[in-house]
Amino acid sequence: MREEKETPERRRERLKQEELRRNPTGGMNDAFNRASSGGLTDLVGSLGWKGTGILIFLMGLSNKVCKLGSHT
Repeated sequence: MREEKETPERRRERLKQEELRRNPTGGMNDAFNRASSGGLTDLVGSLGWKGTGILIFLMGLSNKVCKLGSHT
């Protein structure tokens, strides 16, 4: 059977997944650093569903606090 060459995109994704398996907190740290330059998908992807839920909750909570503070 003929073996297909791995495309650069697939290779990057495979290496990224391997790195996340070996060092999950490092992946989250990388995503936070990328988020400062606009990589929201990397941030959400590294946090998982629980972390994303907490992030959304904190954003909503901060929105409410800001609105309450501006009614003076």
